[in-house]
This record gives sequence, structure tokens and C-alpha cells, in this order.
Amino acid sequence: MKKSLIVIFLVIFTLLLSGCWSKRELSELAIVSALGIDKVDDGYSISVQIINAGEMSENKSGSQAPVTTYHVTGKSLFEAIRKLTASSPRRAYFTHMQLVVFGEKFASEGIADALDFMARDQAIRSDFNFVVAYNSTAKDILNVLTPIEKLPAKKILNSALASQDAWGSTKFVDTEDLISELGGEHKSTVLSAIELVGDKELGKRPDNVERIETSAVLHFIGLGVFKKDKLLGYLTESESIYYNFLMNNIKNTVINTSCPNEGSITTEIGKSKTTIQGEFEQGIPKINVKIDVEQNVAEVKCAIDLSKEKTLKMIDKKTANFIKENIEKTINTIKDNYQVDILNFGEVLHKEDYKAWDTIKDDWLTMFPELEVNVDVNVKTTGTATLVNSIEKE
Repeated sequence: MKKSLIVIFLVIFTLLLSGCWSKRELSELAIVSALGIDKVDDGYSISVQIINAGEMSENKSGSQAPVTTYHVTGKSLFEAIRKLTASSPRRAYFTHMQLVVFGEKFASEGIADALDFMARDQAIRSDFNFVVAYNSTAKDILNVLTPIEKLPAKKILNSALASQDAWGSTKFVDTEDLISELGGEHKSTVLSAIELVGDKELGKRPDNVERIETSAVLHFIGLGVFKKDKLLGYLTESESIYYNFLMNNIKNTVINTSCPNEGSITTEIGKSKTTIQGEFEQGIPKINVKIDVEQNVAEVKCAIDLSKEKTLKMIDKKTANFIKENIEKTINTIKDNYQVDILNFGEVLHKEDYKAWDTIKDDWLTMFPELEVNVDVNVKTTGTATLVNSIEKE
């Protein structure tokens, strides 16, 4: 009897340990690197960029492209993805997806359906980046083969992150960020906008990556502005940089200003800290922006003496005025052209005085274009590189 109980226990225990019943072999999966979503008359068109694992070796010089892009339509996104199984030889696996591209038409009509689908699907993680296709479809963007970086999705992601860190014109937005911003009180956000430059048909061909000068390239042009879930328009590359100044997102960028007489000075912004405070004066809201910047002199194209303190103060003042002027232009563009609070000024006012905010919140978007915003920029030059003066001055 005792032996029988032991045998039964071992059998049950063995069954409980069989944890690989739902395993998926790599050879049975189509790993998705990017998803593109476009709007068509009868529903949605999706583009799924799938990695060709056999072509991804550094030493591999095969005849196949490193990725294959499948295009399917459906009345819903879920239906379109399921229909993908009729085209792809393997089932699409979205866990390693790096990028989602919204076509311009789809983004203009509303991205809520896509967010709902991706938030519900447990097979899709939330740590990928969203971009919007400028004057293009997501299908055309994902069809372009890119040089240097074999995976086009990774190239786009790397460019977005590099631009965010070294230039300041893009912004990384994942699923949680996007849902949080569009689900907030003012329901607005921005997404990095990417443009296809060149011949889209030649961009599909493998020899696009074999030329010294490629026929089609992908280039970030700034930020797309969304109200609720709809794309309204775009900030220019310059406006996007100064938007990021306001949002305290600048890690590094470059400023080019004029010299006192002729020529120009280029400085590198190494540190930037933005503080935004709100106040109410007799019930009227007002915003005060203070930005503290540290910079290094990167390039001098005029005869100035950088060894003198008054010269550095002159450069500080010119940079401060330049940043202030461009920030004010960007704020006016947002207020006049879009009338949407992507700068989160309403949240600042709510934190400052929630009782006063309650009296104006229902009329906030009407009041926003007339909001008084005061901008104060302080700049300090901390370095002139290894050469004190310009070659011209020497």
C-alpha cells in the first residue's frame, strides 16, 4: 500500500512539473520587429516587418533581405493580424517588437483603436516606440531597406534615440506614456514624425543598401501634435527642439548665434534645467518659465577674444536671447495653430492652486491661446575646448 501511494505521488508530481506544454520553438515563430498601421476604406491595413534570422549574421552575405514585410487588411486590427497567418509561413510573434508606425491618414482619423488593441493584447509588450509617418503611409516607411543597420526598425529606433540625446528634436514615447497622456485631463501628446526622402520604389530594393548614395532614406522631421487621439499637424525640427527645452527633455543640442560684427559662434548645450511655475492674479492664470543652461564653445567663425570674461558674457547673453526668442515662437505656434496644451501648463496651474483651477478648467482650451507666458533664460559658458581663441583671432 505504501509503495502504491509513492508511485501515485510520483506520477502526479511528474505531471505538475511538465511546464513546457505551451513552449514555442524559435523555428516555428516569425519574430516581428515593427508594425505599421494604415487606414483604408473598409478598415485597416497593417504592415508587419518580420526578421529573416538567417540573414542577420554579421558575416552573412546572402541573397535575401534581412527582413520581410507582409501587408494584410481587415475590418479590425485583431482580424488583420489573424489574417496574417494566411500569408506568413509562421505565426507572428510580437514580444520583441521595437516600433509601431502610424500612417498619416490613420493618425489624422484617430489612433484610439490601435491603442485599445495593443493595451489589451498580452502578447505585445509596452516598451516599443511610436512614430507617425509624415506625408506618407506606414507601409511605405516599413518597406525601405536601410544601410549600416540591417533591421530597418532598429535603424529608426536608434535614430530617434540618438536625435533625442544629441540633438533634441525627437521624443521616445511608449504605450504607457501614450495612454497616460491621451487619457489625461487635456488628452494631448506628441509623437516623433518620420519622413521618407527619395524614391519609395527604389527604397524597397536590396541594392538600396549597396549604393554609396541610397535612393531612399528615412529622416526625422520633428514632432506630430495630437489632440485627443487625432493628429493635428507638425512642429518643425527647430520648434521640436524648443518644445523639448520647455519639457525639460534636452540632454544635448547645438545653438548657432551671430558674432558682434560678422561670422558666427556655435555652442554645445551640455546641461539644461527647466522650471515651470503657475500663478493666478485675480483669477487670471499665468505661467513663468525659467531655464538654466550650461554650454561649451564648439566652433568660432569670427575674431573674438575668448580669454576675456566680457566676451564669454556676450556669448552667454546672445545664446540666452536666442533660446528665449525661439521658445516664445514655439509657444505661440502651439497656442495659435493648435490650441492644445501639449506643454502641460494646465497641470502646473492645477498643482499651484487647485481651487482657482477648478473655476477655469472647463474653459481652459479656450483660455489657453491667450495665456500669458513669461520666459527667463540664464546661460553660462563653462568651457572653450582646447583652443582658447579662433584661428582667425590668433
